[in-house]
Amino acid sequence: MSTLTEQVASIRSKNAGPFWATIDLFFKDDVAFEYTASRLTTRAIAERLDLAEDQLKRFDLPDIRVIKISFPRPVVQGHIQDRDMHGAQYAWLLADIQLG
Repeated sequence: MSTLTEQVASIRSKNAGPFWATIDLFFKDDVAFEYTASRLTTRAIAERLDLAEDQLKRFDLPDIRVIKISFPRPVVQGHIQDRDMHGAQYAWLLADIQLG
């Protein structure tokens, strides 16, 4: 069993407009991509982001070895309660997910 960060080459998150954020998981090879894609559940991601599963949009892109996860921001970008204006910190909420 390994963690997500042990499988990815890079994790990044960013804005996807003022209402959405996205997390991109980049893999160094096909083996790491396939291993993670088959074990990383949408449910585990939703739990980490404190969202319902149906709020997530997940895209597995094997040709470029990327998994993209998009989700609604908790508040609109720039709102007084927005704690991450650029969406850059969301990625690390997933870092230690166990792939089992």
